[in-house]
Amino acid sequence: MANMHVGFYGHVRQYHNLKEDIDKAISAVLESGKYVLGPTLNRFEGELADYFGLKHAVGVNSGTDALWLAFNALGIGPGDEVITVANTFFATAEAIWIAGAKAIFVDTDPRTNNIDVAKIEAAITAQTKAIIPVHLYGQAANMSAVAEIANKHNLLVIEDCAQALGAAGDSFEIGELSDAVCTSFIIQKNLGTFGDGGAVITDRDEVAEQVRQLRNHGSPGRSAHSMGYNSRLDDLHAGILSVKLKHIDTWNDRRRALAKQYDEKLKDSSLKLPYETPGYRHVYHIYVIETRPDKRDDLVAFLNDAGIEAKCHYPIAIHQQEGYPWGQDSVLDPHLPCTEANAASCISLPMYPELTDDELQYTVDTIREWEQTNL
Repeated sequence: MANMHVGFYGHVRQYHNLKEDIDKAISAVLESGKYVLGPTLNRFEGELADYFGLKHAVGVNSGTDALWLAFNALGIGPGDEVITVANTFFATAEAIWIAGAKAIFVDTDPRTNNIDVAKIEAAITAQTKAIIPVHLYGQAANMSAVAEIANKHNLLVIEDCAQALGAAGDSFEIGELSDAVCTSFIIQKNLGTFGDGGAVITDRDEVAEQVRQLRNHGSPGRSAHSMGYNSRLDDLHAGILSVKLKHIDTWNDRRRALAKQYDEKLKDSSLKLPYETPGYRHVYHIYVIETRPDKRDDLVAFLNDAGIEAKCHYPIAIHQQEGYPWGQDSVLDPHLPCTEANAASCISLPMYPELTDDELQYTVDTIREWEQTNL
């Protein structure tokens, strides 16, 4: 089988597909002379809030800052515990530690790899302040159950939606059952700009206003300041995102169609394939398969050698990282067997709207070739 190069990201192809509109948007910002906290950012924030069906969106400089600025606005800080998962990008827990709180990890559902809602209540203490479900790989966590638990125990809920913009549950929309949604716009996301960016989306007026002040040195207006930070989404990125937001549902539909192809072509393989909760809209930020832990690195290497840029998300769970627990005043040894099993066996296959059917077929054929000689 002749090698074909299959990249992991499609953002250069995406740029070429939208080049005229993106270049026009960039030029408009440059010609306006208003590059920071200008009208382009204001327009995009309105568009993003409308997309979520919420009242406010506040652009910041990263998904990490979106999280910890939301924590600041919601009063989460030293002495507080925040329940989340360990099989996510490091920033989810990092933001908790930056805020001065303690991350309490619970295990995941082995089917979805999202937070196991049955494990949450056992982790709640008198110090628990919030729950952060992560919508991993593009599928929403069970927000109905999370919200029920949070209401019962008077807890805040902040959704980490960095990987799932456009996803939905069976009876809820993202943002409908929480105090705030935090997302990232780094280039590889379903909605990505050409650099870093993020946003806090919320229905709570006071949270939005506080984040707006915090992102701009605590300023409610020019030359008036309290304690804050420098964390602003600039107008150039906002202009690019405004162009792309118009296409997000179409792109997510294409991701779902590609995932269906992978599912069908690999259904009788040795691999564990992604699980979509019935009635949910999974938007497949990443298409993650699982194989035997002792074979995972071999398969990744085989794919890479064949020109297919397979990767692993996330092969070292946060509680297994060297130096854990950062910012914790006591060492907790969480029992997370499903999290650890996923970390040891996960492989991310190429998944982006610009991926061609031929590239997907080549990826499948290469996996089949590996299976014939390795299992």
